[in-house]
Amino acid sequence: MTYPLEGLRVLDLSRIVAGPYAGRLLSDLGADVVKLEGPEGDMARVWGEQRHGLSGFYTQQNAGKRNLGIDLKAAGAAELILRLAETTDIVIENFRPGVMERLGLGWDALHAANPRLILMSVTGFGQTGPNVGRQAFAPIIHAESGLIARQAHFDKFSYTDPILSIADTNAAMHGLIAVLSALYQRESTGEGQHVDIAMFDAMLATDDYSHHALDAFPVRRLGGEIWDATGGPVMIAGEFRSTWVVLRNYVEDPAPPDADLPEKERLRRVTVGAWLNSFPDRQSLLTALEKANLAWGDVRTHEEAFATSQAEARGIIGEIDDRAGGVRRVVQAPYKFSAAEAGVRGPATHRGEHNAEVLADWLGMSPGEVADLTEAGVLLTS
Repeated sequence: MTYPLEGLRVLDLSRIVAGPYAGRLLSDLGADVVKLEGPEGDMARVWGEQRHGLSGFYTQQNAGKRNLGIDLKAAGAAELILRLAETTDIVIENFRPGVMERLGLGWDALHAANPRLILMSVTGFGQTGPNVGRQAFAPIIHAESGLIARQAHFDKFSYTDPILSIADTNAAMHGLIAVLSALYQRESTGEGQHVDIAMFDAMLATDDYSHHALDAFPVRRLGGEIWDATGGPVMIAGEFRSTWVVLRNYVEDPAPPDADLPEKERLRRVTVGAWLNSFPDRQSLLTALEKANLAWGDVRTHEEAFATSQAEARGIIGEIDDRAGGVRRVVQAPYKFSAAEAGVRGPATHRGEHNAEVLADWLGMSPGEVADLTEAGVLLTS
């Protein structure tokens, strides 16, 4: 079996999360993804555990890509990128609006070099609107999109940022959908296009509670509730009233018929809590929840989740070369195809590791030409 995107070429000029994650997924799907890094390197190189010069964060977002070290501000760098763009299907960038233009690599220049090229630009607030140009990492978008305030309201706790870059990953995946759509359209039009992805837009579009704000309808928590239970906490999906409708077949209703609704719910909650703690062991509890047809979940640590038999059966953990003769674990892309392969296809790399290889593959450049560009300060190595 082959990879679905085999043969596609991608230039990844992005850094940290949103752009690199999109590039990583394209690589896992078979594209030849070449990451470009400048003198400062990707900030993600310093986050997480360092093993043999590669951080955990950088490794997770960039495994499987090849790497070109290029100083985009050096004389001749823009011309080299435009030559690469002539042979490229997709360019990914997440600079602030206007930066690519100042580098001589804006949409007009890229489109002129290759009319079939698709450019995906990921920014906090997009290429238009009053917030163009603002710095916007994921926590900023979590705050501006309403996520933090809503979570604090329902948790009755202070404002805190989720320990997850939701805005980045939402933007990356929406960006991939848009890019793959543009690729499909290119088959009939022959033309590429500029895909403008705003993290702010992606958060609002992916939020299944957005209808409450648009309809000015009071928000009700629908996701689920965590209960103390035999063997530890358990998540039960749905509102309490739905849980009670099911469990009233297994326990007696403690609420007097003339009690008001808040008092009925309080008494019923006490009864459900007692029932969840009445079992001799965890397995007996889980068997009872299954029999009642309630959707339940163990509240696990992140480490425990990766150690489950479910994670093993799904092959969600991949192993790559740690660049020192051993292996390092990374999360696999979650795609399972009936007639295609997907998954991490190589290790994370050092800056400029594939300068000669990529330029020979894509441009037919000789070792002498690569050496000249290195001497001129256009090409960089770690």
